[in-house]
Amino acid sequence: MTLVEVDCGSAWPTGDWDRLGEQAVAAAMASVSMAIPRSEIAIRLTDDAEVHGLNRDYRGKDKPTNVLSFPQYAPEEIADLAASDDPEILLGDIVLALETCQREATDKGIALADHTAHLIVHGTLHLLGHDHLEDAAAEAMEALEVKALASMGIANPYL
Repeated sequence: MTLVEVDCGSAWPTGDWDRLGEQAVAAAMASVSMAIPRSEIAIRLTDDAEVHGLNRDYRGKDKPTNVLSFPQYAPEEIADLAASDDPEILLGDIVLALETCQREATDKGIALADHTAHLIVHGTLHLLGHDHLEDAAAEAMEALEVKALASMGIANPYL
């Protein structure tokens, strides 16, 4: 089981973000049939200003974005984590920007919670070594996202 720690900034609206984070991470892990014992993911719900700075400093992109993932392991190391005897495995951090998430949810006509769940699933898949740099990888990652979200009762965000 993966421990999920959610740090919710004061700008985020009232909601059960802890439960949503736990559900989205569990759904993402199940979509890839992966269980990493004693693992942990930290999720920070913050604002565009903080994410803008992180995006600039770590990705060289001087603008906010909806979600950033900071994996602790290279993709080729992920499969070995299930057999690890480490007492605790920090898979990485996921950071979401409120204003961008709200704008995207409004543009898509969906609830902020559903869009946030999608982005947490997306971020978790990045922590597990998935990417969308090439078309085939993007299609595979989208299929995993759709599967995970469906298990949560959330519609396909790519339709």
